[in-house]
Amino acid sequence: MKLTSVFTFLLLLITACTPQVSTNLVITDKPTSISTQTQIPSPTATITPTQTTTKTPTPSPSPTPSITPTATFTPVPTYQILRGEVNVAHVSCFYGPSNVYLYKYGLVGGSNLEIIGQNLDTDYLKVQAIGGNNPCWMNSQWMNIQGSASLIQPINAEDVVLPSSPYYGPPSGQNAVRDEDQVTISWNWFGLRAGDDSEQYPYLIEAWLCLDGNITFTPIGTWENIVTVTDQAGCSEPSHARLYAVEKHGYTPYVEIPWPTLP
Repeated sequence: MKLTSVFTFLLLLITACTPQVSTNLVITDKPTSISTQTQIPSPTATITPTQTTTKTPTPSPSPTPSITPTATFTPVPTYQILRGEVNVAHVSCFYGPSNVYLYKYGLVGGSNLEIIGQNLDTDYLKVQAIGGNNPCWMNSQWMNIQGSASLIQPINAEDVVLPSSPYYGPPSGQNAVRDEDQVTISWNWFGLRAGDDSEQYPYLIEAWLCLDGNITFTPIGTWENIVTVTDQAGCSEPSHARLYAVEKHGYTPYVEIPWPTLP
């Protein structure tokens, strides 16, 4: 009984000494802002790089542009096939541009022919029947040309095609000796079989000689195996010559004549 009274007394004493706490809670619609202090790091010192001097490249001199020369227009002459009339009763016509070439056929006076070429050094015309294909060479003085001769195409003697001999080789022993402007050409005698004689010149020399400052084509027919020609100084191109033997079927292969130079 005494123990129960003591316990009750202690309980009342503890209750009396405990403060009163209100149980009423207040709720707001805004969150309570809690300020949290954030530590800002101190800035770290940045090392500024030392400025480096950049060497400015020296410009290379530009090459001077070359001037391209303007091409000079050279007009190409226009040639024509003219017509002409044989002005004498009979004219001999040859395989080449001179009467020292083999005879080909004859032309009758009054014939109208086509003029298809000319050699300016010998003044011979290359002619054929109108619409034909068997030309020959005749002296221009025996032709009345219808039109200007300047319209006729020039033909270089080196481009003239001669009939060739199928039976003989070239001549031999050709030589040339100069005495100032006189050149003597010689070669070995050339024999033909019986019946092969053309009854015309048995030798033909085609020479390009310096005459009056110009290289001039000079064909030479001869019965002998020696001949002397005039070859002057004063040309920009060298003189030269070649030799054929001739038989009735045509010309042998030619040989070049070793040409002596002027002293």
